[in-house]
Amino acid sequence: MNHTPPHILIVDDEALNLEIISEYLSEFDYRVSTAEDGAIAWAMLESNPTDFDVILLDRMMPNMNGMEVLEKIKQHPILQHCPVIFQTAKASTSDIAEGMNAGSYYYLTKPFEEQVLLSVTKTAVNDRLRYKEISDILDQTKLTLGLLNSADFEFKSLEEAKAISSLISNACPDPASVVMGLTELMINAIEHGNLAITYNEKSDLNNNGTWLKEVNKRLLLDKNINKFVAVSFQRHPGFIEISVTDQGEGFDSSSYMEFDPDRVMDNHGRGIAVANKLSFSSVEYKGKGNEVHARILLN
Repeated sequence: MNHTPPHILIVDDEALNLEIISEYLSEFDYRVSTAEDGAIAWAMLESNPTDFDVILLDRMMPNMNGMEVLEKIKQHPILQHCPVIFQTAKASTSDIAEGMNAGSYYYLTKPFEEQVLLSVTKTAVNDRLRYKEISDILDQTKLTLGLLNSADFEFKSLEEAKAISSLISNACPDPASVVMGLTELMINAIEHGNLAITYNEKSDLNNNGTWLKEVNKRLLLDKNINKFVAVSFQRHPGFIEISVTDQGEGFDSSSYMEFDPDRVMDNHGRGIAVANKLSFSSVEYKGKGNEVHARILLN
């Protein structure tokens, strides 16, 4: 199988910034393109919307600023799922919140450190690749799943989580949106629930590139080998409800339900907010926090 490196578009009206970011990213297996302003960037994106995987977007630019480009991206049926990393000198909480509310869930404030840039970019690339992988699975399981009314599943591994997430999403009205959030909820149930990987631990594992290795290692430990995650799908009059229950100690989900400007440059921590704000009509954690119920209202 041919390997196509992730394609990153850097948009900035400062030639020096384009050069510096391109140089930082050159040590990774990325294809890099650049645009000197928002209008040029949008022309590139609109002409070939399936070619780009991550967009590093400057906020303040002539001709078409970053917010205007972001608005067009989020209205485009293909580009709307492409991660956008806002880079800006406007670092106030309100400015960051404005960008996040518009659809940019990754942020870099200028001047930024090389390691922060690389970490946030790597996170966005990995999120994009996971979405594309799951979307491919979605295309293979469409057929008659719209007729599914009730189903129960149990899984242990990340691969099983992705497969079940794709299956369930195809029973929902908008599979491409549902699969993003549902996959996040199911992976959270494995890593943070059954395997007890803490938020700070995952930050370090992502920085070191050892998250997947650690997950697979913990899955084989005696204390974890028999743990599973239970998933229930129920179609009701007027709504669909999906529940995900792990065997962990639970947690307080309240600070993760919204996109948090204080964690905007972390290399993870957006999954529950994605599920709550983009994938489902509502998301609610119950009991001690190891059981989450997601609803989709049906028209």
